[in-house]
Amino acid sequence: MSQPPANQENPRGKPSVSGLLRGSSVVGAATMLSRVAGLARDMVLARFAGAGDAADAFFVAFKIPNFFRRLFAEGAFAQAFVPVLAEYRQKGGIAAARELNDRVAGALGGALLLVTLFGVLCAPLVAGIFAFGWWWDGSEREKFDLAANMLRITFPYLMLISLTGFAGAVLNSFDRFAVPALTPVLLNLVLIAAAVLAGDWFEPQIMALAWGVFAAGVVQLLFQLPFLMRQGLLPRPRWDWDYPGVRKILRLMAPAIFGVSVTQISLVLDTVLASFLPTGSVSWLYFSDRLVELPLGVFGVAVATVILPNLSRQHADGDPRRFRHTLDWALRSVTLISLPAAVALVVLAEPLLTTLFQYGRMEPRDMQMAAWSLRAYSLGLLAFMLIKVLAPGYFARQDTYTPVRFGLIAIAAKMVLSLAFVIPLNYYFKLGHMGLALATACQAAINAWLLYKGLRRDDVYRPETGWGAYLLRLLAANLAMVAVLLVALHYWQGWSDWGWLDRAWRMGVLVAGGGATYLLVLLASGLRPRHFRAAS
Repeated sequence: MSQPPANQENPRGKPSVSGLLRGSSVVGAATMLSRVAGLARDMVLARFAGAGDAADAFFVAFKIPNFFRRLFAEGAFAQAFVPVLAEYRQKGGIAAARELNDRVAGALGGALLLVTLFGVLCAPLVAGIFAFGWWWDGSEREKFDLAANMLRITFPYLMLISLTGFAGAVLNSFDRFAVPALTPVLLNLVLIAAAVLAGDWFEPQIMALAWGVFAAGVVQLLFQLPFLMRQGLLPRPRWDWDYPGVRKILRLMAPAIFGVSVTQISLVLDTVLASFLPTGSVSWLYFSDRLVELPLGVFGVAVATVILPNLSRQHADGDPRRFRHTLDWALRSVTLISLPAAVALVVLAEPLLTTLFQYGRMEPRDMQMAAWSLRAYSLGLLAFMLIKVLAPGYFARQDTYTPVRFGLIAIAAKMVLSLAFVIPLNYYFKLGHMGLALATACQAAINAWLLYKGLRRDDVYRPETGWGAYLLRLLAANLAMVAVLLVALHYWQGWSDWGWLDRAWRMGVLVAGGGATYLLVLLASGLRPRHFRAAS
C-alpha cells in the first residue's frame, strides 16, 4: 500500500475561526494550569536545591532526556506524524488511522527502548557531551559524576514521555486537546512531592528529584491511556518498519529534527557553554528560561497545537485560502500576547524572579544574575512564538526539508553569536550566561524571519488587510503599559528585603495594572474582538 485507502467515512467538518479560537482557549487554559504548577515546582526546587553544584547537576540530568524528548517526540515526530495521520484519516477513514497508529506505536516504542538502554548504560559519555566543561575541569569532576549518576535515573523519562507525546499527538489529531495539555501538570506535582516528601530518603537529597522525574514519566503515560481507549484509539503495537506510513513519517522526521527543534538545540549549546562559566550559570539560565516558557507554552504552543491538524486537513482538502486564513489568525493571536509579555518580562525581570524564587538557598545575587538572562531571552519571545506558528505552515504541507536549511543557518549564526557575546560579557562583566541568552534570542529572530520569508516567497501565506493599524495599536498599548510599570517600580524598591506576602501582592498589582492598561489602550484605540475575528 503506497497511499492511504479510499475514504470510508465522511471526514469531520472544517473548523471555523471560532473553532480554532475555542480549541486554542482549551489548550491555553490547560497549559496555563500546567505552567502555574510548573512555577510552583520551580519555587520548591529553588528553595530545595538553590543554585549551587547539586542544582546545576540535576538541571543537566533533567535537560538531557527533555532535549531528546522535544527533539524527537514532540518535535520531529509530532510534526511528521500529525500530517500523515491526518492524510490517512481524511482519505482512508478511522480504520486506516488505527492501522497507522498500531505500526507507529510498534516502531516508536522499539526505537525508544534501544535509545533508552544506550543512555542508561553510557550515561557518563552522554553527560560528557552536554557538560563537557565539568568533565574537562578536574575541580568539577564531583559535580560531573553526580550529573552522570542522576542521568541513569532520569534518562528512561525519554521513553516514557515520548510515548506520552505519541498518545497526545493521536488525541490532538482527533481534536481532543485538553487531556494532552493537562498531562504536564502531573510532572510538576510529582516533582513537588519528591522534593517535599522524599528528600530525606536520599543521600545526597538531590537524588530524590531524579527519581521524581522517572516516576513522573510513568504517571503521565498511564494517565493518557484510558482516554485513548475511550476514543477507540488505543494502539496495538506492531513492529512493521516497511509499512508505507511509517516510512513516510521517518522520511519527514529526519529534516524535521532540525526544522522544528532549532530552539532546543540552541538551548543545549547554552548548557554546554555554561558548563565553562561560573557555578550557578546553568541554574540562572534555567530559572530565566522557565519564565519565558510561561507565555510561550500557554499561548504559542496552544495556538500551534490547534492549527497543525487543521492546516494539515486544509492542505489535504486542497484549500489554500483557508490555509492562509488560519496562518494569519495564528500570527495575529501570538503577536497580541507575545509583545506585552516580552516587554513586561524585561521591565519586571528582577522583581518577578525575586518574588517567585528568592527563598531558602537562593541569594539576591542569584536573582540579579538570572534577571540579566531573562531580559535577554525576553527579547526573543516574539520570535519564539512566531516559530511555533510558522513552522506548521511547512509541516502541514509535509515540507520538512525547507526548514532544515533555515534551521542550519540559524544554528550557525547562534554558534558565532554565542562566542561573540559570551567572551566579552564574561570577561568584563561576569555576565557570560546573559550572552548565551542574547545569542539564543538573535537565533530565534533569524529563524522566524527565514520561515516567514519562505512562506511569502512560495505564496503559501499573504498577510490580510489591517496589519499596519493593528501593529500601531499594539505599539501604543505597550508604551502605555511600560510607563505605568516604571512609575510603580520607582516607588516600590527593595524587593529582596520584603517577605513573600509583600512581594506577592505588589507583583499582583503590577501584573494586573500593566495588563489592564494594555487592554484599555487597545480598546480606546478602536480594537474590538470582532476586528480580531475578522482579521483572522
